[in-house]
Amino acid sequence: MWDPAAYHRFGNERSRPFADLMARVGAEHPRAVADLGCGTGELTETLAERWPRARVAGLDSSAEMIATAGARGGRAEFRLGDLAQWRPDPDTDVVVTNAALQWVPGHGEMLSRWIRTLPPGAWLALQVPGNFDAHSHRLLREVARSRPYAAVLGDLVREAPVDDAAGYANRLLAEGARVDAWETTYVHLLSAAGDDHPVLRWMEGTALRPVKAALDGTAWRAFRATLGAKLAAVYPTRSGMVAFPFRRIFVVAHVQEEK
Repeated sequence: MWDPAAYHRFGNERSRPFADLMARVGAEHPRAVADLGCGTGELTETLAERWPRARVAGLDSSAEMIATAGARGGRAEFRLGDLAQWRPDPDTDVVVTNAALQWVPGHGEMLSRWIRTLPPGAWLALQVPGNFDAHSHRLLREVARSRPYAAVLGDLVREAPVDDAAGYANRLLAEGARVDAWETTYVHLLSAAGDDHPVLRWMEGTALRPVKAALDGTAWRAFRATLGAKLAAVYPTRSGMVAFPFRRIFVVAHVQEEK
């Protein structure tokens, strides 16, 4: 279960990659725009503002996220659905998926299928986190695979489920698209105010979600305390702030007019 409030604790930091991604999309007058893994929908609404004549739709697998998105009252439409089962309509000229594909096993083949199906001139823009080798995720795996948690969590905490920028680029180039791919490491300066370490609070909005769902209340509190202590040791507080480097992977593909 996704918690929109937990996800929004660092809304400004989470929305910046979306803006950087969309700055490289050159679509002028798209007919239909799809935001896959739209979350709470506020970023989807920026697409409706950018392209006021387009039909803009957001899709997400979380009922909690879609309920929040639907309550916004904007121009975009939102619906509950599985990203892996989505297919573009014939007039889908822009597809955006921001920080969602890491949850979809085998999404590389899905991207190839999308780019083959999209109409000539369409744009596909994706961003995924590339920080699975960072201290935060290494420590998460370390605690999850220790006693007594390993028996419950098993393989729930994953190694890197994403490709690098070159891997995605090569896949989409092979389908005949023009590709722009890059990586950026953001250094988020998080306030250390409060009882909990800010990197732990950040992770509760995303990576820790399946862990919390799998553990009972007592085990979750113990897990959280253990991980929080380890995070504090590798992400120290200086001048009231914690520096949290976060690598992200970006790819924008443009389907050529003659496929």
